[in-house]
Amino acid sequence: MPRTTKIKPMVDWVDITATEADWDKLGKAEAIKMHNHLHLVRAFEEMVLEMDAQGLIHGPAHSSIGQEGGAIGSISPLKPGDQVTGSHRGHHQFVAKALAYLDPGHVDPLTTDLSGDILQLLQKSLAEIMGLAQGYCKGRGGSMHLRWEEAGALGTNAIVGGGVPFATGAAWTKKRCGTDEAVFSYFGEGSAHIGSVPEAMNLAALWDLPVCFFIENNGFAVATTVEEETRETRVSSRGLAFGIPSFRVDGMDPVAVRVATERALDIMRSGKGPTVIEAVLYRFFHHGGGVPASAFGYRSKEDEATWRKRDPILVMLDGLKTRGWLDDDGDATLATRAKSAMQLAASALTVEDGNKRTVIEALWPDTAMRDAGLRGDLSELDGKRFEEQEEFSGTLAPVRYVDAVAEVMNRRMAEDDRIFCLGEDIHRLKGGTNGATKGLAEKYPDRIIPTPIAEAGFSGLAGGVAMSGKYRPVVELMYPDFALVAADQLFNQIGKARHMFGGDTAMPIVFRTKIAIGTGYGSQHSMDPAGLFAQWPGWRIVAPSTAFDYVGLMNSALACDDPVLVIEHVGLYTQKMPGPVNDYDYFIPLGKAKVVREGSAMTILTYSAMVEESRKAAEALGLDAEIIDLRSLDRAGIDWETIGESIRKTNNVVVVEQSPLTVSYGAMLTDELQRRFFDHLDQPVQRVHGGESSPSVSKVLERAAFAMAPEVEVRLKQMMIDTGRGALVGV
Repeated sequence: MPRTTKIKPMVDWVDITATEADWDKLGKAEAIKMHNHLHLVRAFEEMVLEMDAQGLIHGPAHSSIGQEGGAIGSISPLKPGDQVTGSHRGHHQFVAKALAYLDPGHVDPLTTDLSGDILQLLQKSLAEIMGLAQGYCKGRGGSMHLRWEEAGALGTNAIVGGGVPFATGAAWTKKRCGTDEAVFSYFGEGSAHIGSVPEAMNLAALWDLPVCFFIENNGFAVATTVEEETRETRVSSRGLAFGIPSFRVDGMDPVAVRVATERALDIMRSGKGPTVIEAVLYRFFHHGGGVPASAFGYRSKEDEATWRKRDPILVMLDGLKTRGWLDDDGDATLATRAKSAMQLAASALTVEDGNKRTVIEALWPDTAMRDAGLRGDLSELDGKRFEEQEEFSGTLAPVRYVDAVAEVMNRRMAEDDRIFCLGEDIHRLKGGTNGATKGLAEKYPDRIIPTPIAEAGFSGLAGGVAMSGKYRPVVELMYPDFALVAADQLFNQIGKARHMFGGDTAMPIVFRTKIAIGTGYGSQHSMDPAGLFAQWPGWRIVAPSTAFDYVGLMNSALACDDPVLVIEHVGLYTQKMPGPVNDYDYFIPLGKAKVVREGSAMTILTYSAMVEESRKAAEALGLDAEIIDLRSLDRAGIDWETIGESIRKTNNVVVVEQSPLTVSYGAMLTDELQRRFFDHLDQPVQRVHGGESSPSVSKVLERAAFAMAPEVEVRLKQMMIDTGRGALVGV
């Protein structure tokens, strides 16, 4: 028989229960304040359900009734600078954090009217959930996307677990700024099973980030029980795997939750890293709306009645009455005033006709603002020195493309200590796997930050940092295919954040990645990401084809307040081409294409390494083709003026891309070209692209899967034949 030794976790995992001493420490004034906030949150949620029942909530209404104890108990001890993020069921946390911000003192709520600020909070929050213009996110966020940065509410989130990495980014910012402030990320037990959450936990533990992963274990993911979700139903156990001190507490007892929170805050404020709190609680209704879950058959009425007896308002009231701090009349006063405040909020947003309410028409958002704020207006680039290679005022010399990549980052990091880089292996191997961060780790050891293999975790963390507005992350995705691992963070979170939260939230973040077609890395390392990223709102995309353009476009990307994808190409990395010698401070505008070869027979639209391949093809044929390097590829960045001028001259256009037919950038561009320039075309827009499949590892199959100059030549010849000018190219 083998000898066995029980392994002890490196951190504590404890259950916490409040005692008489904890109530004494809390004190009468703070306890009554917490109870008042419980009533306000409850009244708010009851009004949301009332509005929902009358058809005035468009979309889901995920009620938190029954779960308020976790929110009030954990938020009541927070400081104004502490921040929170939440999930789709997050009204209670949002309102609780805003109340803590607006109601910091101990004014007696029994004798003092609610302040105008609190009444406005309740109205604006309700307006947001109803999708009205005066809401905190101008009606765009609704029930599941609530954000009020001033109060420290960084945003609730409709994707299960999706907002957790952002919270680690906010905590990274706190630590970097040297404060003792903390971030609380609220999510349900179901979120503990999705990949972004353990990735975020690992990063938080690895870097000692002051973030509390607050798990509301209400026992159900819609109708699936926690026992059907996981073998270990005490989900605070997840923290032990990452060395995170973890606490389990009765979430129906606000004081017990507060005691657990104070323990967690002691750890985080002292610089010892993250914590986990699991609050065991119960939502009184079905997943959405005001119908009991028993009506759907997955809970019993007896179970619901048992939990109703443990309503956090009743638990709190019992403690207050036991100590003689509040009686039933006082409790009724708080409840009545909260309900009256919500009636007032509802009346400001609706008109009543008998028993029926309707929304005041003037409060709906203006539909003309549908896309406003999807991206910024680029005013942050006003006054920059824009230069093109042909008129460059500095000195040019042959440089390797990849050296220009590293050198422009060196220059910007030297001048702007807000910039830092994240990614796998970027600190070693003489500048990462391709040398793109060469020399930077030695110069900026605390700003070239290597990550574990966790694309969702570190992408989301960087998004949270960027949204703080204090730092500018530059994230390297080693291969663009890995963007699919981080797809939620890139597209649902980072790309949508500005617009979703009202259009005013900047997202200054740069992602670098490379096209590795032709390197033999096969189907899962050879993507051209342009087609993927161009399909999602919010992103700007640049694909420099020269070292000179790389410097100017990267400078613009680093100054931009939108998320920018910078696409590099492995085939260009080692090529020598004209680039700056000492001047790395010029810019190239985002959204400005460049005519790199003038001609009149046809227009070739392309980018990255295919610019030179297209030139080779045109020159091999002796064809008078005009080649336009698109440079900016996002929908907002396509330079229709330059493109249109060329097409009206040539009346023929071909879109050239190297990558396969699937997830194709050219498909989107061709559609736009056909609709915009139909009357100026002698033939349909033509395309050059690879096959349907991703490139294989086999050398011959890989080459057959993507386009180069020979494939461009074939298409150009055919186009000339179709226009009756084939003799010009020898056919």
